[in-house]
Amino acid sequence: MIIHKEGRSLLLFLFAFLFVTNWLLVMLLPQEATLHYIVLAVSVILYILILQFFRSPQFPIQEDESHVLAPADGKIVAIEETEEDEYLKSKCYQISIFMSPFNVHVNRMPVAGTISYCKYHKGVYLVAWHPKSSTENERNTVVAKMKDGTEILFRQIAGAMARRIKCYAKTGTTLGQGSEFGFIKFGSRVDVFLPLNSKIKVLVGDKTYGGRSILAELE
Repeated sequence: MIIHKEGRSLLLFLFAFLFVTNWLLVMLLPQEATLHYIVLAVSVILYILILQFFRSPQFPIQEDESHVLAPADGKIVAIEETEEDEYLKSKCYQISIFMSPFNVHVNRMPVAGTISYCKYHKGVYLVAWHPKSSTENERNTVVAKMKDGTEILFRQIAGAMARRIKCYAKTGTTLGQGSEFGFIKFGSRVDVFLPLNSKIKVLVGDKTYGGRSILAELE
């Protein structure tokens, strides 16, 4: 299992902390065998939970200019027509993907293109499925301009637990479909805004897999 770079230092620190905690417990309370086993079990479970959160699976990307791929693992929580007023200034389909703490949290490019806009916004920390989280929470907005000039906007949104958004995309750079553009720690949401003539291929409640699931087809 490959561990994402965002988690390596944390996992190293956590391993050292848990090791020292268990060692001190054995040294200071040698007669408390039951307590030793309980703390050890809790330590192992905690470490495994954090470890799986930072996993970064590798797989081939099936690139297709007519497809919009899911930018994240998770579940579709909203598909609706809305007005995107930060950059596109037009009506769009909004598809929202909720990422639980048990999902892979690598964020991937839904389409190939040149980054024409990238902006970080400070904000509050409403739960990720709250209707206003897309406009009021801490978030990062990215726009990719495809070869035919179509621009696709996608937005990383922090939730009540996720208070660390990492975005590697830089304005002017070109990224391939399915390539990594960011990471969100400890559960959150990613919104994708599509032209109204797109053919939506998912339903609310569907599970998605970043860089593999097809959200829509572009005209």
